[in-house]
Formats: sequence, C-alpha cells, structure tokens
Amino acid sequence: QVQLVESGGGLVQPGGSLRLSCEASGSIFSMNVMGWYRQAPGKERALVAVIFSHGGTNYASSVKGRFTISRDNALNTVYLQMNSLKSEDTAVYYCNFRDFNMRDYWGQGTQVTVSS
Repeated sequence: QVQLVESGGGLVQPGGSLRLSCEASGSIFSMNVMGWYRQAPGKERALVAVIFSHGGTNYASSVKGRFTISRDNALNTVYLQMNSLKSEDTAVYYCNFRDFNMRDYWGQGTQVTVSS
C-alpha cells in the first residue's frame, strides 16, 4: 500500500503561481511513476504531468511551458510548480503514484482556484 499526502493548493489571481507537493509513504520501490491529474467541475479527471523514476516527464499540452513537475526520490515527494495560472486551471488536483505493477494510488485532492 502507498499513501499520498498533498499540500499547496489555494486561491491565486490569474498570472500568479502556486506549488503543489505530494509525499508518498508505504511500500515504495524504485521503479514508479508519480504525477498530477486534475478534475474541473463537470469534466473528467485528466493528466496534467507525470515524472518517471528515471526523471523523464510528460505534460498535457495545455500546461507545457507554464507548469514544471519535479521529484525528490530521497523524500518520495513530487512537486508541481504552476506559473502563469489561468482561470481554466481551476480544478481539484490529485496526486498519483503508479507502482511497478501498474497499480494506481491517489491522494485526497487539493483545490486550486484561479480567480481575480
């Protein structure tokens, strides 16, 4: 089992920045993928960004150039630096951990609201 604890959401004005963090604990092995997904009201949960244990990344086209995903393997923590935030970035952001058996674990979600 893997537990995920997220932090860093909140209210920010358009053009502002936020940093999300997610710490994993439990049965963690070296080969895994960590990432962030988001779900806006009335929409499906969608990929924002993922980072592999070897450091490779993948981003949704809507956030490329504005968001940066990173991880600290020693702390089992993944970060999402979000810059130039737009109103359409408003959503609940979920941390995801996928283990080497392709099993998914999810955080409880953190609200990000971009509004003036």
